[in-house]
Amino acid sequence: MSALPFNDEKNLLHKLQEGDRLAFEIIYHRYKGLLYVHASKHLKDQEEAKDIIHDIFSNLWQNRTALHIQENLTAYLYQAVRNRVINQQLKSQRADEYIDSLQGFIDHVQVDTDHRVREKMLTALIEHEIASLPPKMRMVFELSRKEGLSHKEIAEQLNISEQSVRSHVKGALKILRLRLGILFIFIYFTGI
Repeated sequence: MSALPFNDEKNLLHKLQEGDRLAFEIIYHRYKGLLYVHASKHLKDQEEAKDIIHDIFSNLWQNRTALHIQENLTAYLYQAVRNRVINQQLKSQRADEYIDSLQGFIDHVQVDTDHRVREKMLTALIEHEIASLPPKMRMVFELSRKEGLSHKEIAEQLNISEQSVRSHVKGALKILRLRLGILFIFIYFTGI
């Protein structure tokens, strides 16, 4: 190929712009190895480097008539590699950030969903245990804890003494601690 009349860049570039395939092949064979080494050194990925070099030469041929390179084809090609490498690195960085963000979202949703499921299960178990209390005790307990009424208000509403209200609340808490305490220990040790 050295016997060809295309020894200087300016002449090669002019012939390339005229659509001379031989000029393109000379440019390709002259620069592809150097550009590949340059790209792969910065990317650390041989396949990406090959893709970039392929794209640069493909664009060089497709846009040959619109090229505005006056004299330094080498600088133009190295700048093209540099720009493509930077774009690829930015794309890769954005992809990594997106994956990290997506993983964080998935982890958060999974934890949040898991927390909600456990919370609903626990609420259902507590409600079940409250429902199994003796009727009067359950009524006093619900008025105290769910409605937020004072012992005095409950006593007046149910026509019982405040001491009876205290006894019912105390008894309900004792029963619930016994029944639910075992459940909490089970949940703690099994990780449910």
